[in-house]
Amino acid sequence: MTDQSAEALLPWMRRAARIAWRGHGGAEPNPMVGCVVLDAQGSFVSEGYHRRCGGPHAEVEALARAGARARGGTALVTLEPCNHHGRTGPCSQALLRAGVARVAYACGDPNPAAAGGAAALRAAGVDVIQLPCPEAHDVTEPFLRRVRTGRPWTIVKYAQSSDLRIAGRPGDPRWISSPASRAMVHRERGRVDAVLTGMGTVLADDPLLTVRGVGARRQPMRAVWDPDLSIDDDRALVRTASEHRTVVGCTPAACAANPGRADALRARGVRVAPCDGVAAFLRALAGLGCSTVLVEAGPRLMRRLDDERLIDDLWVFTAPHAIGDAGPRTLAPFDAARLAGLRRLWTGHRGGDRADIYRMPV
Repeated sequence: MTDQSAEALLPWMRRAARIAWRGHGGAEPNPMVGCVVLDAQGSFVSEGYHRRCGGPHAEVEALARAGARARGGTALVTLEPCNHHGRTGPCSQALLRAGVARVAYACGDPNPAAAGGAAALRAAGVDVIQLPCPEAHDVTEPFLRRVRTGRPWTIVKYAQSSDLRIAGRPGDPRWISSPASRAMVHRERGRVDAVLTGMGTVLADDPLLTVRGVGARRQPMRAVWDPDLSIDDDRALVRTASEHRTVVGCTPAACAANPGRADALRARGVRVAPCDGVAAFLRALAGLGCSTVLVEAGPRLMRRLDDERLIDDLWVFTAPHAIGDAGPRTLAPFDAARLAGLRRLWTGHRGGDRADIYRMPV
């Protein structure tokens, strides 16, 4: 395949990357994957994405739609086709059965149990190339980092005023962001495995951390980093622990010093997880099946996550109004200069707010 033909395929790989994002909230802990099938003349035939863990992979979905038109054609996949029997059969064999002549993939599969699809296809006579594509890497990176680090993909979200305050004076409206921005956050809550907060937010806002007002693919686990194990029984998270999965992380010393508190929380349905720090707590959440975590917390926990390089994506909502310097206020954890040095994945507007999504460096 010539460089020019590879260049001509890039728009189709970008299309595969765009549709891969549709799997967010269903595909995890599997990767989000998109696939586009072209016929032997290079014309579009079909597309597919990995909708849910345990369901058909992107290639299988796209090939089913393509039918006989896939024979002699090209399949473009954001991640190297798998080559193992898991919940579904190997995609490498599905591509061979469909009779495709060429396969282009963007990212190699770091999972040794699933890798090897490219080699198997080449051995069977299929023309296979790796076609790097930034958009495909962006959608695959959550899976790549999870495999590499063993911790969940961690998204930190906060709202700030135009003068970079994330909290106002006593008596000011509770919400800085617009209803449309909050709806966007609730939709993300309904796609992640867990929502994490700190005790400062629990004391200030007594949040529920559930999905409300939007369609939810799932209700997330609620997680609290409470190193001193000080959360009270009358907090909303504890009162509703029998209805929604709730885990409290604390230091082993605090758990040992307060066995009665730990037992009382467990009796209310709260899982207590002794951990040596917030990084260990994130790994504990991974052990509980959490592959994606949304952090809605105060500046102290956000800065700690940042200091320990535990943030993957950063969602910042900036309202058009200022809070001002009169009275107590809380500065945002990231100043304008820091944000300017990050790579912006997306920007848009929600109800008058500016919404930015940044990807943190590795």
